[in-house]
Amino acid sequence: MESSQAVYEALKSAGIDFVVSLPCVNLGKIMEMVDCDSDIIHVPVTREEEGFGICAGAFMGGKNPAILMQNSGLGNSVNVLASLFKLYNFPILMIMSHRGTVGEFMSAQVPMGKATPRVLDALEIAYFHPKIPEEALKIIPEAWILAKTASAPLGILLDINFW
Repeated sequence: MESSQAVYEALKSAGIDFVVSLPCVNLGKIMEMVDCDSDIIHVPVTREEEGFGICAGAFMGGKNPAILMQNSGLGNSVNVLASLFKLYNFPILMIMSHRGTVGEFMSAQVPMGKATPRVLDALEIAYFHPKIPEEALKIIPEAWILAKTASAPLGILLDINFW
């Protein structure tokens, strides 16, 4: 199965009906699929903090939110994750293109690629790391259930080799 299709189908299966996205070449096809789906509200943004704030409001309005972003934006998101999502127990599914991993062609992505799991650990945010599309099909819906049950953010890291 094609990786973007698997992630999109997994989001649908999870009941995600509100998606915020930031530009990312790896996530581009998923964004197109979400944008064409009348059952999902799609809000493209330019800053991660803005996206998380919008998702918090969507959750309070009864939506099941996810954010599509590069892991490089996780650094921009530390404060909003700690002081809004963790403090007020809001769930969100963070689908992150995990740049800077084995096979990365852009050396500037490597430091944050290495730091990403440690940043999530420091924030006490659970995450999953599916390696193949079929694994993502199963993990993403289960991850949303865990996020809702725990009332907490949850990350999905998708390495370069996933794509």
